[in-house]
Amino acid sequence: MNPLHQFTVKTLVPFDFFGINLSFTNSSLFMVLSAVAGAFILWVLVRRQDLVPKTGQALIEALYRFIQGTARDSIGAGYESYLPFIFSVFVMIFMGNILGLFPYSFTFTSQLAPVGAFALLGLFVSAAVGVYHHKLAWFRTFLPKGIPVILAPIVVPIELISFIAKPFSLTVRLVMNMVVGHILLKILAGFVFVSGLAGAFPLLFVALLIIFETGIAFLQAYIYTILTSIYLGEALNAHE
Repeated sequence: MNPLHQFTVKTLVPFDFFGINLSFTNSSLFMVLSAVAGAFILWVLVRRQDLVPKTGQALIEALYRFIQGTARDSIGAGYESYLPFIFSVFVMIFMGNILGLFPYSFTFTSQLAPVGAFALLGLFVSAAVGVYHHKLAWFRTFLPKGIPVILAPIVVPIELISFIAKPFSLTVRLVMNMVVGHILLKILAGFVFVSGLAGAFPLLFVALLIIFETGIAFLQAYIYTILTSIYLGEALNAHE
């Protein structure tokens, strides 16, 4: 009945590599399930490219165009090269959020480590894109044009901290939304369990909250996606 037990990471297959714990956990399992389920659902819905799309194909095409529009508006010219990465991030985060709504499942997006890894991946990709396109001139990002060089000891650390803080803002935003929502679901479900026949009323709230959490799952994945797109756009257009 403890609402925090659902966030406990449990070892399924222990594995130690020269003192480094690389065990396969319930968090690892649901990361794999999220990737497999997302790929399988996409394949099932678009395996037949009908000229007049059925509901499933139309839904995926609408979602893809939605993410495509976000990437185009945030990145600008050349966004097509990064669209597969951005769409994959959206699907992975969204599926992780959705799978976590099922009873006895595990929400890996409620953990700092995996979500932080996604955020760092987005940061490294944006930095790599910036260096690739602008070479060493990209490092002028930390000393914007018009700032006197004499102020570099003050401005550069501030800009560097701001740059490094980006993945933390992504991570904390997603993790806290998932944690708070799942705790509330657990508490209300506990009321249903102990109330017997009188649990019909809190059960209604649980159903409404699940619908709300589904919307939050999409919204958080979209926020994660649009911020990743913005970071890529900033890297590409850093000196334009």
